[in-house]
Amino acid sequence: MSSLCLKFPLRPLAVLFMSLSLGACTLGPDYQRPELPLPGEFRQAEGWKPATPADHFLGEPWWQLYEDAELNALVERLNVSNQNLAAAEAQYRQARALVRGARAGFFPSLSGNVGKTRSGRGTDSSTTTVDGYAVSSSGGGGISQSYDLNLAASWELDLWGRLRRGLESSRATMQASAADLAAVRLSLQSELVQNYLQLRVLDAEKRLLEATVQAYERSLRVSENQYRAGIVPRSDVSQATAQLRSAQAQAIDLQYQRAQLEHAIAVLIGVAPSELRVAEVAGIPRLPEVPALLPSHLLERRPDVAAAEREVMSANAEIGVAKTAWFPSLSLSAAGGYRSGTLDNWIQTPNRFWSIGPEFAMTLFDGGLIRSRIEQAEASYDQTVAGYRQTVLDSFREVEDSLVQLRVLGEEAQVQREALEAAQESLRLIENQYRAGTVDFLSVVTVQTTALNNERTSLNLLCSRLLSSVQLVTALGGGWHSQQLAEEPVMATEQ
Repeated sequence: MSSLCLKFPLRPLAVLFMSLSLGACTLGPDYQRPELPLPGEFRQAEGWKPATPADHFLGEPWWQLYEDAELNALVERLNVSNQNLAAAEAQYRQARALVRGARAGFFPSLSGNVGKTRSGRGTDSSTTTVDGYAVSSSGGGGISQSYDLNLAASWELDLWGRLRRGLESSRATMQASAADLAAVRLSLQSELVQNYLQLRVLDAEKRLLEATVQAYERSLRVSENQYRAGIVPRSDVSQATAQLRSAQAQAIDLQYQRAQLEHAIAVLIGVAPSELRVAEVAGIPRLPEVPALLPSHLLERRPDVAAAEREVMSANAEIGVAKTAWFPSLSLSAAGGYRSGTLDNWIQTPNRFWSIGPEFAMTLFDGGLIRSRIEQAEASYDQTVAGYRQTVLDSFREVEDSLVQLRVLGEEAQVQREALEAAQESLRLIENQYRAGTVDFLSVVTVQTTALNNERTSLNLLCSRLLSSVQLVTALGGGWHSQQLAEEPVMATEQ
């Protein structure tokens, strides 16, 4: 029995392949980033310094700007366990697998087959008369079997760049998916950081209300003592009681708000709300200084902008894919093997067969189908360009909004500090006057309420400034950069 060896005349095939490869070309326009009207600077960036490579948040996890160890730990858990992030990572892996599939088209496909076939047909019978007797006869028919062993190879030569453009489109789609993954991660991190900061401000407000309740309890005792001494009327005691109960009710309401934020954080890090307890701590994370990038830097630092730009690249490559349909395709195919009617001496030279040859295929008439597909690809490209430009404009608006919000809130906070200082001084004076009996308790209640409202307003302003800083960091793309798309994109469990 001879060894299994299929012999094909490869020299003519190699000559044909080399000659066709030299004449191959890539149809369709080469990609160029669409032109954008970039402003020279942000109008609201006055007072903000432009970013430099040494800026902390550009290279480090941006949430560390708030210098809170528990916040850092929660974001790390989000990066590993968030389910929306896991779904986005799975979507990226799908896009990456499509790239591998597109790359496989450049190589020949090889298939093999080993089989046994058993077939048969019925016999043909007839009756004739010989010397007065009926005689039956039959012919043909019976059962036959065949043993087959064959290998087949096929290879489509990329003469016009259909496979190259397809790979280019798939690779751009994969990079867009990787940028989408980064955008989802940044959005979820931003949501968690904002929830955490609000929770810490609520804790500070809770401490304020607890201190206020203690102060109001002292005021109530003073009013009761003065009422028993006949100095003040019963109405002063009623007013002091009402004020105390109102402050206690406000403190109770904060429990519900805090629980909501705690539950939101739990879901973001991938655990049930009942399994997370964020302990109360003294102090609020500091308000960081966030440098403003130049407008042109947003094109490189925002993952949503990068994703939109890669979608334009993919759509551009699809135009080339559509145009290759005008031209013939060339496929090289080869097959060979052994076929025998018996298992014995199956794989021998007399039982060998082979075939090899090129195949040209070209559409001669399609009623305008190819033209319609090219127009569709061109229209899709124009659509993605418009979407990319709109994404860039939206990114500029978000940065401008965050900058003006931070600037206005900073100015408001300065004025609010002065108002709070005045309210606290007024409260100190009016309480002394009440103890001296020169003013009624209604005046004290009014000033106390004003002081409390000013303190709560100051905390709310601090909360708004903290949230605005998170929104600015998010609008600037966090610590992400589009250079990461040139490398292996990060997974959901990586930084």
